[in-house]
Amino acid sequence: MRLRRTRRFQIKVALAVAVLSVLSAVARLHAHEGADHFPAGEPGDPDKPFRVVEIMMHEGNGTMSYQPNAVEVKRGEQIKFVITNAGVLPHEFILANTADNLKHAALMKKFPDMEHDDPNGKTVQAGAKAELLWRFSKTGTFEFSCLIPGHREAGMVGTVTVK
Repeated sequence: MRLRRTRRFQIKVALAVAVLSVLSAVARLHAHEGADHFPAGEPGDPDKPFRVVEIMMHEGNGTMSYQPNAVEVKRGEQIKFVITNAGVLPHEFILANTADNLKHAALMKKFPDMEHDDPNGKTVQAGAKAELLWRFSKTGTFEFSCLIPGHREAGMVGTVTVK
């Protein structure tokens, strides 16, 4: 009798794990649904001229930050962001508007292991580099932010002003 209860429990646990795996996969797809919707412009064309902007990511003394944390560009300009993680933790560089980043940050709290290798965002491991080529086709103020839970709150947010 006890063996049957244990077996039923194991089956229920296995079923729960399977359901959670499927839900996790669906949520990851949903997080990147509408990948053609980029409020800050569009992926750049490597065959066209671009300006390089180096961004350093680091943490220390209870804060996390980008250096520089503000960039100005002209409408239509292409920027190649060369992103270096000089910290000891993984960080992200997600380029969007504040509303989209906050919405995605809420999803990241549910799925904190989500990593990004998207046209507008990269997860960068400690000591590593990444590049992101972007064409700013819209004017306005946009942001880059680390959406790993707790990082944005610790100061990992910067702005791009497009004139």
